Amino acid sequence: MNGFVNFMASTTGRIIRIVAGLVLIALGLFGITGSTGIVVAIIGALPLVAGVFDFCVFAPLFGRPLSGPKIRAG
Repeated sequence: MNGFVNFMASTTGRIIRIVAGLVLIALGLFGITGSTGIVVAIIGALPLVAGVFDFCVFAPLFGRPLSGPKIRAG
């Protein structure tokens, strides 16, 4: 799983998290009606914020640091 964490901390992983967050937010606000849409939009904020501020929420589960630069440094 360290390969997964390394990928998610990479530039490509960050871009994927940002895009996924934006898609979930748009889907929640414009595609799904009611409170379910709001919940999906709020959940979408997590990968968006994680990608923008360069941290990986899965890394601590595998004994790695939360910070993207620290993960990339080894």
